[in-house]
Amino acid sequence: MPDRDFHDAPSPGEEPGTVRGAKRSTERDREAERRRRRAQFLRDLAEARELRDRVQPRRAKAARLRRAMRMRTFRW
Repeated sequence: MPDRDFHDAPSPGEEPGTVRGAKRSTERDREAERRRRRAQFLRDLAEARELRDRVQPRRAKAARLRRAMRMRTFRW
C-alpha cells in the first residue's frame, strides 16, 4: 500500500518547497491583474477615440460612413 503523504510531494513541474495550490493562486492573481490592465487600456482607448471624434468631427463622420458601408456590404 502506498504512503499517504504523497499528496504533499510537489509535482514534477513544481518547485520544491512550494505549497500545492500556491502556484495556481499566483497564476490566477497574474491573470486577474492582466485582465484589470486590459480593461483599463480598453477604457482609455475608448476615451481617446471619443476625444478624437469630438476634435475632428469631419474625419469621424467619414469614418462612420465608411464603417456603415462596410457593414451593408458584409455578407452573413
